[in-house]
Amino acid sequence: MTTLAVLAIVAVCFVVLFDYTNGFHDASNIIATVIASRAMTPIQAVIVVAIFEFLGPVLGGTAVANTIGKFVELDSLDPILAVTVTLCGIVGAIVWNLGTWAAGIPSSSSHALVGGLIGAVVVSAGPGNVMWGFHEFATTGHADGVTKVLMGLVLSPIIGFFVGFAIHRTMSRLLLRRAKPSVNTGLRRAQWVTSAWLAFSHGANDAQKSMGIITMVLLLGGFIKDFTVPFWVILTCATAITCGILSGGWRIVRTVGFGIYKVRPLHALDAQLTSAAVIYVATMLSAPVSTTHVVSSSIMGIGASEHPKWVRWTKAREILTTWVVTIPGAAIVSIVAYFLVRLVTSAF
Repeated sequence: MTTLAVLAIVAVCFVVLFDYTNGFHDASNIIATVIASRAMTPIQAVIVVAIFEFLGPVLGGTAVANTIGKFVELDSLDPILAVTVTLCGIVGAIVWNLGTWAAGIPSSSSHALVGGLIGAVVVSAGPGNVMWGFHEFATTGHADGVTKVLMGLVLSPIIGFFVGFAIHRTMSRLLLRRAKPSVNTGLRRAQWVTSAWLAFSHGANDAQKSMGIITMVLLLGGFIKDFTVPFWVILTCATAITCGILSGGWRIVRTVGFGIYKVRPLHALDAQLTSAAVIYVATMLSAPVSTTHVVSSSIMGIGASEHPKWVRWTKAREILTTWVVTIPGAAIVSIVAYFLVRLVTSAF
C-alpha cells in the first residue's frame, strides 16, 4: 500500500471521527428543547432524532457537500501534501470540538471545520489557495468560497432570532391567545413532528460537510475522477453522525435547553419549527449553517418576544464569545498540528 493510500485512509477515518463528534457535540442541541419542555423522555428524544438524523444525509442531496469541498484549492499541491493538509485541518476541528464539549460549551462544529481547514491551508500553501470570494462578491454580488460559507454561518443565527421572535409572537398573541392550559398536551405531541424535521434538516446539512471533505480527499488522492459524492460516503457519514447522537451530549443539552431561557411547550415547538425551517432552507441553498447557533438564537428570539428581561443574556454572551473565537481557535490548532507533522516527518 502506498504512502498516499495510507494517508487517505487515515484522513477519511479522521473525517468520520469528526462527523461522530458532531453527532454528540452539535446534534445534541436538537433534543434540548424537546426534553426541556418534557414533550419526550431523553430516550424517546434520542431515538426519534437518531432515525431522522440518519435519513437527512441519505435523502438530503449533496449541495452543501459541494460548497464545503470547494472553498480551498489544493489541486496544485503534491497529492501527499494536499491530503496531509486536509488531515491537519480536520484534526484542528476535532480537537476544538472535543475541548468545547468537555467544557459543556455549545460551540459550532461548522465554524471549527472552516477554521481548521483555513488554518492548515494558509500555513502550508498560502492564502492564495483559499477561495475567499470577497472580491467576487464585492464586484458581482455572487457569493462563493469562504464568503458563501461565512454568510451562511453568520446570517443563519440572525435570521433564526428574528424568525423565532415573529413565530412566537404570532403563536402566543394571535393563534393561542385565549388557549387553555390543556393546549400544552397538543403542543407536546406536535413536537414529535417538529423535532423530527429539525433532525432531518440537521443531518442533511451537517453530515454533508463531512461528505464534502471525504470526497475532496478522494479526489486529491486520485481515487475518483470528479467531485461526485460516492454513495458509500453518504452512508458512512450518516451512520457516524447518528452514532454520535446515540452516544450522548447531555452537557450541551443542559446548557442550551435550560441556560438561555426557561422553556415551555410553546417555546420548544416554536424553537424547533424555526430552527428546522432555517436549516432546511439553507440546505436547499447549499449553504452550511450551525445548528447550535440557529437553535440558540431562536430560543433567544422567542424569549425576547415574550419577556426580554427574562432572557439570560449572560449565558447568551458566553455563547456569542465562543462563536467569535471558534474559527481562529480551530485554525491555530490545525496550524500546530501541521507543524507537528512536519517536525515528525523531518526526523525520518
